[in-house]
Amino acid sequence: MFSSAHVCTTENPKSGGVAVQPPEPFPEMAYLTWLLAILHVNKALCEETLWDTTVRLSKTMTLECVYPLTDNLTQVEWTKNIGTETVSIAVYNPNHSMYIDSYYLHRVHFLNSTVGFRNMSLSFYNASEADIGTYSCLFHAFPSGPWEKKIKVVWSDSFEIAAPLDSHLYAEPGQDVTLSCQLQRTWPVQQVIWEKVQPHQVDILASCNLSQGTRYTSKYLRQTWSNCSQGSMKSVLTIPHAMATDSGLYRCRSEASTGKNKTFVIRLIITDGGNNKHFILSIVGGLVSLLLVILIIVIITLYNRKRRRQVRTPLKEPRDKQTKVATNCRSPTSPTQSPDDEKEDIYVNYPTFSRRPKPKF
Repeated sequence: MFSSAHVCTTENPKSGGVAVQPPEPFPEMAYLTWLLAILHVNKALCEETLWDTTVRLSKTMTLECVYPLTDNLTQVEWTKNIGTETVSIAVYNPNHSMYIDSYYLHRVHFLNSTVGFRNMSLSFYNASEADIGTYSCLFHAFPSGPWEKKIKVVWSDSFEIAAPLDSHLYAEPGQDVTLSCQLQRTWPVQQVIWEKVQPHQVDILASCNLSQGTRYTSKYLRQTWSNCSQGSMKSVLTIPHAMATDSGLYRCRSEASTGKNKTFVIRLIITDGGNNKHFILSIVGGLVSLLLVILIIVIITLYNRKRRRQVRTPLKEPRDKQTKVATNCRSPTSPTQSPDDEKEDIYVNYPTFSRRPKPKF
């Protein structure tokens, strides 16, 4: 980076020889310029390694790229960064035919290349470890200019496994949802990042550098708002007009310049009114069915008990009759006798006495 220092020589008129002068000292301003240049290069390299979405490698993975504005689009280009080299994957222009590199010709396809080609998500047929790396989706638009989204493909398990849950939040469709996380107080927070974590990918929703007051422009499909002010002890993420697709895990990561970090994960559940009604109806229906079954069981039990009592009653009746006949001697007939028995003749045997003649006086 530095040019070699040269030695200036002058002749000494008195001695006739050559006097050697020492090199001029390197000015302090040059050191400052050199340091700023190093910091600028370092910043540029760090910016190149940033990405908007992290995707888990799978055979049929999809790299999402949807242009969010309403500008006039002229061309979109997909590239892959391999070290310092950039390899072109595909280029689409509505006025020309689709160009796909021969290496990716039968391995990738676009999900939607019509309707103004605003959705140029790239899907892989049979991805492998060779497809791990950083990809770039670049839209050329008028009048806003270029719009770029960077996606990093990594070998990983489900991203939700590495996101332990800290809190739940329930909300209804259509309302503005506010997610908040408490920042660390024991050390100064330099950067706060909000992410949506899904099993197959992680999207950056908001990023704020508190020390510099700079904000990151999200490339996520849904628009979100986030505060970015130094000295705040709480970070807030707002999702306007929440929908059912907004349900999921949201991660708040706070980082310090020393490397310390803290993570807070919230599960957002957007309840659907129609689903709630069906859920409530199913619960009510289940309770009614349970009560009906209990009622049927009670009726059957009572019926069986009554039937058992009816079976035992005829065995006790003869004893009751004998008791009544033994105790009630005055009634010559039983109260349970039929009318036919009452009409029959009753014969009684009386003892006969001999008649003696009366004595005469």
